[in-house]
Amino acid sequence: MTRGVTVAVVGAPDVAKELGKKGTASDLTLYNTVHDDLAVTLVEPTQFPEKIGPLLTALAMADHALLIVAELARPVAETIATLELADLPTTIAVGPSVGEAEVARALKGGRLAEAPRLPLDLPRLREAVEGWTAVPQDGPVRVPLDHAFPVKGVGAVALGVVRRGTLRAHDRLRLYPTPKAVEVRSIQVHDVDRKEAAVGERVGVALRGVEADELERGQTLGVDGSLREGSTLALGGWERCRYYRGDAGPGAQVHLAVGLQAVPATIDAVDGRTLRATTDRPVVFSDGEPVFLLDLSVPAGPRLFGRGRAGPPAGS
Repeated sequence: MTRGVTVAVVGAPDVAKELGKKGTASDLTLYNTVHDDLAVTLVEPTQFPEKIGPLLTALAMADHALLIVAELARPVAETIATLELADLPTTIAVGPSVGEAEVARALKGGRLAEAPRLPLDLPRLREAVEGWTAVPQDGPVRVPLDHAFPVKGVGAVALGVVRRGTLRAHDRLRLYPTPKAVEVRSIQVHDVDRKEAAVGERVGVALRGVEADELERGQTLGVDGSLREGSTLALGGWERCRYYRGDAGPGAQVHLAVGLQAVPATIDAVDGRTLRATTDRPVVFSDGEPVFLLDLSVPAGPRLFGRGRAGPPAGS
């Protein structure tokens, strides 16, 4: 079986395209490379820094982040601030115009200070990427969806990466957070028909029981009862972004990002390291999953307010 890994290439545009062949393009652009028993998907947040959502989506899709530091400009600073709170192995590629002392100052005091560093050299980067792997996750299958479209004669086709368990043709699954039950009609992995797909593999899934226009980014295929859903979340281990300059607090209107979902939300309360928030529509999540809050109105500095970890819906 082909080994699959997804890499978020962030910090600078035009590097991912040198490492793979262009595929799906929207606010994200995906590049693919397949050889021997390895399939690599590279995700570039194309509409960042205009929008911060694509950056968080790219990180949520990935098994590893490749941070390109070609210059120490404002978008790189916001990317660093976001990566510091992300649960993602990160490697830093430093361009020739950036000094080691500059990089050290930019990363001082955060988890990226000890991250591996490489020169911004394409052969070295290809070699590094080929050594990265997706961490196996046992349990009921989970496939967050990032794109969907109709195919004549086939119906609804959804794209995503298997994040847990094994996806099999003819599985009957729940389309979280909706109540819909769907059937996996067929599976493709990089245009090759497959009977099943494992963690880390990027799949195209033909679905029965849903129309393409009913599918949205962030919806998740999973076994019924295996995931949580709700519009009121209690975030434990709340940690404020150390560079955030805004004043969001109880009553503030923010955006909540969990997995590939980004939805408007209201902060209900902050009690020490616990924050409670209510979203404008239900979201799907697992206990302990990282949840980010964004303040899109902040006049300067990172738009990331902070991060907590999802617990049971508040009051449950």
